[in-house]
Amino acid sequence: MPRASTFLWNKTMLLQVNCRGYTTARHMQPEPGQYSYAPILEAKTFMQPEQGHYAHHPGRFVYIKDEQRDELFSVPYEPVRAIPDKFTFSAGPGDAQWEISHKGIGLNWQVTLPPEEAAELWQLTVSNDSPEARQLSIYPCFTIGYMSWMYQAAEYSANAGGIIARCTSPYQKLEDYAAIKQAKDLTYLLHDTEPDAFECDRERFEGEGGPHNPDALNAELLAGSAAHYRVPVAALQYRVTLAPGESIRYKFLFGPAQNEQDIASARRQLLQDEAGFSGYRQTLEIGHASISCASPDPMLDHFCNHWLPRQVYYHSDINRLTTDPQTRNFLQDHMGAAYLKRCDPAEAFRLALSQQADDGTLPDGILLQEGAELKYINQVPHSDHAIWLPVCLEAYLAESGNWAFLRETVNGSTVFARVLQALNALLAHRDHRGLCFIDQGDWCDPMNMVGHKGSGVSGWLSIAAIHALRLWSRVARQAGEANAAADCEQSAQALSDNVNAHLWDGNWYARGITDDDVKFGISKDTEGRIYLNPQSWALLAGCADDSQRQRLIAEVESQLGTPYGIAMLAPAYTGMREDVGRLTQKFPGTAENGSIYNHAAMFYIHALYAIGESDRAFHWLRKMLPGPGEDDLLARGQLPTFVPNYYRGAWQQYPDSAGTSSQLFNTGSAAWFYRCLIEQLYGLRGCPEGLTLDPQLPSEWQTASAVRHFRGATFAVSYRRDPGTKATTALLNGAPLPDNTVRDIETGAHYTIELLLPASRK
Repeated sequence: MPRASTFLWNKTMLLQVNCRGYTTARHMQPEPGQYSYAPILEAKTFMQPEQGHYAHHPGRFVYIKDEQRDELFSVPYEPVRAIPDKFTFSAGPGDAQWEISHKGIGLNWQVTLPPEEAAELWQLTVSNDSPEARQLSIYPCFTIGYMSWMYQAAEYSANAGGIIARCTSPYQKLEDYAAIKQAKDLTYLLHDTEPDAFECDRERFEGEGGPHNPDALNAELLAGSAAHYRVPVAALQYRVTLAPGESIRYKFLFGPAQNEQDIASARRQLLQDEAGFSGYRQTLEIGHASISCASPDPMLDHFCNHWLPRQVYYHSDINRLTTDPQTRNFLQDHMGAAYLKRCDPAEAFRLALSQQADDGTLPDGILLQEGAELKYINQVPHSDHAIWLPVCLEAYLAESGNWAFLRETVNGSTVFARVLQALNALLAHRDHRGLCFIDQGDWCDPMNMVGHKGSGVSGWLSIAAIHALRLWSRVARQAGEANAAADCEQSAQALSDNVNAHLWDGNWYARGITDDDVKFGISKDTEGRIYLNPQSWALLAGCADDSQRQRLIAEVESQLGTPYGIAMLAPAYTGMREDVGRLTQKFPGTAENGSIYNHAAMFYIHALYAIGESDRAFHWLRKMLPGPGEDDLLARGQLPTFVPNYYRGAWQQYPDSAGTSSQLFNTGSAAWFYRCLIEQLYGLRGCPEGLTLDPQLPSEWQTASAVRHFRGATFAVSYRRDPGTKATTALLNGAPLPDNTVRDIETGAHYTIELLLPASRK
């Protein structure tokens, strides 16, 4: 599993760590910046799927030279690639560790972060597990890389206690100078134990041997060179003799700084005082799980109890390490936060609404701070942002019970009115058929050429708008807004009629209609014949009748089902289709071009649960997590510690690579997975009165249990299938519970509930 990885973050940085020792690090200043670079000038880009690694890819390595045997190996595995006797890569909630054993030498290499500062704390323990004394040279080597074409240099500072590299961030415009002055253009590697030697010049360190066998390691001591406008490296050397059973420990601090005063402060607060790092795990606990599950599937339990809420929290905590998250991502990520203990996304929703235009439309990205600008994809007009307001706010209201939120005012209008304004703006942006324009994309960003001339429509968005309108109609009724509820329902029904008149293709719904009036995602297409999203949202929206439901589900399962999950579309495009857009230029089976795109898959799972297809829903939900079999884990190449944004699809076209994980943990699927787990699988959903109990356990589960933290109370729920039970029956403290709903929940109270389920839901 050579691409297995994990990630750590805090408010100011993100660190992705690969099992081989490669790393990708970003910190905020205020936009994402680097302090560990490639050896050549890099283009600025977002995180890449299936990130390739190469010999000089940034990493955190330790070379070990056995002075007696004249042998060299490295930790974790790169760059020397000597095969160890034992290798364990362990991802923890607040750290990553490697346990290595190589010819009688044991090593533990681990990394963690502080709660707030942009810095990495690494710790190395070397032990002699052999029966004789061992003479070793130990070389921690941290990549600094090509920092700048304007100025770059590095030298050892005895005063600072480590290597300091300096650069000037490249710029051309005079107006950029003010920001450059504030940049953290220093990279430091500090040590707690003074080294015997060091090297700052990468070329002199590697010589002709390259990173796999650096020439500098052939000498007794590193040369101690500075790097003057040459690519820096941070390499230290320790010469030790370890008696049998003896061990030694080293600590290192690696990160960016604006000046040497910042570096000195980092040493005092983080390296010398270990308390500076002790709070990191506690910061993660702020957003810890609101549910603890026990089921017949222990791997699923472990993921859902520990890793899934961690990933949900990550998204809302640092907004994917950007200052302008896409509006749809921002809203859905904070919807997920509503299900975390002690997290309240209300302020995030207020922020999004505060940036709504006077005509009711929402921007393509939410600006998080003064001076932030819309960048990259957020400079391209997308048409779908309005639907995420009712979708996410309805979930938030159900979970929190904070119905007063609807009456709050944002820029002079109530939250309730602003959602109606967004929906009305969406309804106003339709063609002569009453279908929603797509502009240069909807939820599917790279579908950029369907409507760029101004006439193309999105079948998915038209269907999703029906669901959004019906959700808000229910909210309006519960809020006492009868007229608004009726208007939303009337608009939803009219839109449903339009969708069925123009988009139903006989067995499924079309994905859209191009500027040139060509339907696509239909049976006559040889590529992109069927798309998942229109079918999923048709189930949610209720625009498909029973016959249509049966037919579209059958087609989805037969055409989009794979051993690794449900694909986003099929067959994958093999060449550019200019009336659809750049998604067709992506490699078949990757990203939006036919992968198992987990965000879309979660919509389908959510929809299946919504119509009572619980076994089918659980089948695809479980496919989203690697394992439990070893073959499946190896095929995906990922540890079961996060949901990736996709697994490779096109499994009939490219079966050798199908199932491969993208290794990207930025994905809206995490929030939806957690929501489906709580509300649908375990059936613990909020309502205005309290907590409704309507579980949809898979038929093969005979028992399960869950502890749910909800609105300040704790619910201990046991599930048991009972042959004599015809309908789900809830017992509260042994007494039947009317409507299976707990009302008048008391803060601090503990409720014990037994749920008796029919022998099978099939």
